[in-house]
Amino acid sequence: MAEKAAKACADDIYQRLRSAGLRPTRQRLALAELLFARGHRHLTAESLHADATRAGIGVSLATVYNTLHQFTAAGILRQVAVDAARTYFDTNVDPHQHFYAEDSGALIDIPGETIAVSGLPLAPKGMMIDRVDVVVRIRKA
Repeated sequence: MAEKAAKACADDIYQRLRSAGLRPTRQRLALAELLFARGHRHLTAESLHADATRAGIGVSLATVYNTLHQFTAAGILRQVAVDAARTYFDTNVDPHQHFYAEDSGALIDIPGETIAVSGLPLAPKGMMIDRVDVVVRIRKA
């Protein structure tokens, strides 16, 4: 039964890549399975590379970065920059915001309807606002 579920998950990931216009190469499939097989997650390139190494997937950190950026450009990942030195990749691409726990470095989803942003400026001529990212920084009281 577990083998059948794993096959269904692999087929879903293969189709997700194809639907996003990405060729499902061996490395993309392996990284996508690590990303998407366990539900919504927030990962850094370094943490995904460590997961891949533990799983025996031989990919360089540069390949991980390239793949994450390709997945983001294709719309199957969302990039969340919490500061100049730390970027996360979020498998949940639905509209939502984040808490960032400064003490632990954890990124936590805030449901999409919880935060309302008003008073946005008009976009420059020929441009439109795509989305607004809010990162609420928290720490232990």
